[in-house]
Amino acid sequence: MTVDTNVLDVQDDETDLDKEQLKQLVGFVISDEIFGVDILMVQEIIRGAIITAIPNSPEFVEGVINLRGNIIPVIDLRKRLNLYLEDQHADKNWVLLLDVGNRITGFVVDRVTQVLKIEPDQIEPPPDIVVAGLESQYINGVCEIDDYLLILLDFDRILLMEEIKKLKNIGQKKTA
Repeated sequence: MTVDTNVLDVQDDETDLDKEQLKQLVGFVISDEIFGVDILMVQEIIRGAIITAIPNSPEFVEGVINLRGNIIPVIDLRKRLNLYLEDQHADKNWVLLLDVGNRITGFVVDRVTQVLKIEPDQIEPPPDIVVAGLESQYINGVCEIDDYLLILLDFDRILLMEEIKKLKNIGQKKTA
Protein backbone atom coordinates (compact mmCIF):
# COMPACT_ATOMS: atom_id res chain seq x y z
CA MET A 1 0.00 0.00 0.00
CA THR A 2 1.39 3.40 -0.94
CA VAL A 3 0.81 6.52 1.05
CA ASP A 4 0.45 9.84 -0.70
CA THR A 5 2.90 12.03 1.24
CA ASN A 6 1.55 15.22 -0.36
CA VAL A 7 -1.75 14.74 1.43
CA LEU A 8 0.02 14.23 4.76
CA ASP A 9 2.13 17.34 4.26
CA VAL A 10 -0.93 19.48 3.56
CA GLN A 11 -2.68 18.19 6.67
CA ASP A 12 0.41 18.89 8.79
CA ASP A 13 0.63 22.38 7.31
CA GLU A 14 -3.03 23.02 8.15
CA THR A 15 -2.46 21.88 11.75
CA ASP A 16 0.55 24.23 12.05
CA LEU A 17 -1.52 27.02 10.52
CA ASP A 18 -4.28 26.46 13.10
CA LYS A 19 -1.71 26.70 15.91
CA GLU A 20 -0.31 29.92 14.45
CA GLN A 21 -3.76 31.54 14.31
CA LEU A 22 -4.29 31.17 18.05
CA LYS A 23 -3.89 34.47 19.86
CA GLN A 24 -1.72 34.21 22.98
CA LEU A 25 -2.56 36.47 25.89
CA VAL A 26 -1.13 36.98 29.35
CA GLY A 27 -4.02 36.93 31.79
CA PHE A 28 -4.05 39.09 34.91
CA VAL A 29 -6.46 40.14 37.63
CA ILE A 30 -7.38 43.54 39.02
CA SER A 31 -10.01 43.45 41.78
CA ASP A 32 -12.29 40.64 40.66
CA GLU A 33 -11.97 41.39 36.95
CA ILE A 34 -9.88 39.33 34.54
CA PHE A 35 -7.95 41.08 31.78
CA GLY A 36 -5.62 40.04 29.03
CA VAL A 37 -2.79 41.60 27.03
CA ASP A 38 -1.13 40.32 23.88
CA ILE A 39 1.88 38.24 24.91
CA LEU A 40 4.04 40.02 22.31
CA MET A 41 3.80 43.27 24.33
CA VAL A 42 5.03 41.63 27.55
CA GLN A 43 8.74 42.11 28.15
CA GLU A 44 8.90 40.73 31.67
CA ILE A 45 6.82 40.01 34.76
CA ILE A 46 8.28 41.06 38.11
CA ARG A 47 7.07 40.15 41.55
CA GLY A 48 8.02 42.11 44.65
CA ALA A 49 9.57 45.10 42.86
CA ILE A 50 10.60 48.04 45.02
CA ILE A 51 8.82 51.08 43.62
CA THR A 52 10.16 54.55 44.38
CA ALA A 53 7.45 57.20 44.61
CA ILE A 54 7.78 60.35 42.51
CA PRO A 55 6.52 63.63 44.04
CA ASN A 56 3.91 65.60 42.09
CA SER A 57 3.29 62.80 39.62
CA PRO A 58 -0.19 61.96 38.29
CA GLU A 59 -2.33 59.99 40.76
CA PHE A 60 -2.15 56.76 38.77
CA VAL A 61 1.67 56.80 38.60
CA GLU A 62 2.92 54.54 41.38
CA GLY A 63 6.55 55.61 40.87
CA VAL A 64 9.62 54.20 39.14
CA ILE A 65 11.75 51.07 39.41
CA ASN A 66 15.39 50.59 38.59
CA LEU A 67 15.66 47.46 36.48
CA ARG A 68 19.23 46.57 35.55
CA GLY A 69 20.17 50.26 35.34
CA ASN A 70 17.04 51.35 33.44
CA ILE A 71 14.56 53.69 35.13
CA ILE A 72 11.06 52.47 34.30
CA PRO A 73 7.84 54.32 35.17
CA VAL A 74 5.24 52.19 36.94
CA ILE A 75 1.50 52.79 36.67
CA ASP A 76 -1.11 51.46 39.08
CA LEU A 77 -3.55 49.94 36.60
CA ARG A 78 -6.30 49.80 39.25
CA LYS A 79 -6.15 53.61 39.59
CA ARG A 80 -5.78 54.20 35.85
CA LEU A 81 -8.87 52.14 35.08
CA ASN A 82 -10.81 53.49 38.10
CA LEU A 83 -11.35 50.04 39.57
CA TYR A 84 -11.58 51.14 43.18
CA LEU A 85 -13.14 48.59 45.48
CA GLU A 86 -13.37 48.46 49.25
CA ASP A 87 -11.29 45.30 49.51
CA GLN A 88 -8.24 46.53 47.62
CA HIS A 89 -5.38 44.08 47.87
CA ALA A 90 -2.54 45.44 49.98
CA ASP A 91 0.10 43.27 48.33
CA LYS A 92 0.21 44.84 44.88
CA ASN A 93 3.48 43.23 44.01
CA TRP A 94 3.03 42.05 40.42
CA VAL A 95 4.42 44.37 37.76
CA LEU A 96 3.87 43.67 34.08
CA LEU A 97 6.61 45.30 32.00
CA LEU A 98 5.13 46.11 28.61
CA ASP A 99 6.45 47.73 25.46
CA VAL A 100 4.11 50.71 25.08
CA GLY A 101 4.97 53.05 22.24
CA ASN A 102 8.55 51.73 22.08
CA ARG A 103 9.05 52.50 25.78
CA ILE A 104 9.07 49.93 28.56
CA THR A 105 6.41 50.81 31.14
CA GLY A 106 5.42 48.88 34.25
CA PHE A 107 1.82 48.22 35.23
CA VAL A 108 0.92 47.10 38.75
CA VAL A 109 -1.74 44.38 38.81
CA ASP A 110 -3.15 42.25 41.64
CA ARG A 111 -1.82 39.02 40.13
CA VAL A 112 -0.86 37.39 36.88
CA THR A 113 -2.79 34.22 36.07
CA GLN A 114 -1.60 32.32 33.01
CA VAL A 115 -0.89 32.41 29.30
CA LEU A 116 -4.14 31.90 27.44
CA LYS A 117 -4.54 30.65 23.87
CA ILE A 118 -7.66 31.97 22.19
CA GLU A 119 -9.16 31.56 18.74
CA PRO A 120 -9.44 35.02 17.13
CA ASP A 121 -13.13 34.43 16.36
CA GLN A 122 -13.82 34.03 20.11
CA ILE A 123 -13.00 37.71 20.62
CA GLU A 124 -15.99 40.01 20.28
CA PRO A 125 -15.81 43.79 20.01
CA PRO A 126 -16.68 45.67 23.19
CA PRO A 127 -20.24 46.99 23.40
CA ASP A 128 -20.49 50.52 21.95
CA ILE A 129 -22.14 51.88 25.08
CA VAL A 130 -19.14 50.79 27.17
CA VAL A 131 -16.52 52.24 24.84
CA ALA A 132 -18.41 55.51 24.25
CA GLY A 133 -17.85 56.67 27.84
CA LEU A 134 -14.09 56.03 27.86
CA GLU A 135 -11.57 58.82 27.39
CA SER A 136 -9.47 56.56 25.21
CA GLN A 137 -10.58 53.45 23.39
CA TYR A 138 -8.39 51.01 25.32
CA ILE A 139 -10.66 47.96 25.26
CA ASN A 140 -9.86 45.74 22.28
CA GLY A 141 -12.57 43.21 22.91
CA VAL A 142 -14.06 40.65 25.24
CA CYS A 143 -14.17 36.89 25.13
CA GLU A 144 -15.72 34.20 27.27
CA ILE A 145 -13.36 31.70 28.84
CA ASP A 146 -14.97 28.99 30.93
CA ASP A 147 -17.57 30.90 32.97
CA TYR A 148 -16.03 34.36 33.02
CA LEU A 149 -15.44 37.25 30.65
CA LEU A 150 -11.92 38.28 29.78
CA ILE A 151 -11.40 41.93 28.82
CA LEU A 152 -8.62 42.51 26.28
CA LEU A 153 -6.78 45.77 26.84
CA ASP A 154 -4.91 47.81 24.24
CA PHE A 155 -2.03 49.26 26.25
CA ASP A 156 -1.03 51.53 23.36
CA ARG A 157 -4.26 53.42 24.12
CA ILE A 158 -4.48 53.18 27.92
CA LEU A 159 -2.54 56.41 28.34
CA LEU A 160 -3.43 59.70 26.69
CA MET A 161 -0.72 61.57 24.78
CA GLU A 162 -0.33 64.15 27.59
CA GLU A 163 0.15 61.34 30.09
CA ILE A 164 2.80 59.66 27.94
CA LYS A 165 4.72 62.95 27.76
CA LYS A 166 4.58 63.26 31.58
CA LEU A 167 5.90 59.71 31.97
CA LYS A 168 8.82 60.44 29.64
CA ASN A 169 9.62 63.51 31.74
CA ILE A 170 9.51 61.46 34.95
CA GLY A 171 12.06 58.98 33.63
CA GLN A 172 14.36 61.77 32.37
CA LYS A 173 14.18 63.78 35.62
CA LYS A 174 14.99 60.72 37.72
CA THR A 175 18.05 59.76 35.66
CA ALA A 176 19.40 63.33 35.45
